[in-house]
Amino acid sequence: MKPLIVIPARGGSKGVPRKNIKVLGDKPLIQYTIDAAKGVFDDEFICVSTDDFEIKSVVEQLGLKVPFLRPNELASDTAGTYEVLLHAISHYESEGYFPDTLILLQPTSPFRTSKHIQAALDLYQEELDMVVGVKETKSNPYYILFEEDSNGYLKKSKEADFTRRQDCPKVWEYNGAIYIINVKALKEKTISQFTKVRKFEMDETASHDIDTLLDWKIAEIIANSQEI
Repeated sequence: MKPLIVIPARGGSKGVPRKNIKVLGDKPLIQYTIDAAKGVFDDEFICVSTDDFEIKSVVEQLGLKVPFLRPNELASDTAGTYEVLLHAISHYESEGYFPDTLILLQPTSPFRTSKHIQAALDLYQEELDMVVGVKETKSNPYYILFEEDSNGYLKKSKEADFTRRQDCPKVWEYNGAIYIINVKALKEKTISQFTKVRKFEMDETASHDIDTLLDWKIAEIIANSQEI
């Protein structure tokens, strides 16, 4: 395997301002992900992709070189992760390194550890498009999710006649913590178009994703109640 680990860290954040370098527990949020990545990979394969000088400075103070600052077109609210990943791959290829496996680790998942990353890697095979971190969803479409029909009436998102949630088929949601991606597949199609995808199941704590201030407050409780 020729890995490239990409940690995307844009400067702008509306839900929690400057969250990527905001201190959680006793360290900047992004350090949790950097530490997890370093527990599995050599520094030379870990790329923090950012548009922000302050984030670059914080990361380099942690001992990790930031190879570039993203161009302006990849720094806006509308810039997609797909383009950010392709940009990182292109940069490393221009330097003579041709990764075949991209590991996407979002800094908003601080409780995903090195052990999780390694376990997900163990599931990855070359014929797959992706191994992705998931958690079992509480919003089961067979039971508690509804859509409006043409008359404005609510109907189940997936028609079924289950009387107990426990009897419904298990349904998974991506938790945003780990994506192990086949670079060849990524160059051909977007992540949402992947068909050969295997799940890596994670618990609710490891799956915790920070998007809002409430998410941050919950993360503070978790960080202060356990050793990461």
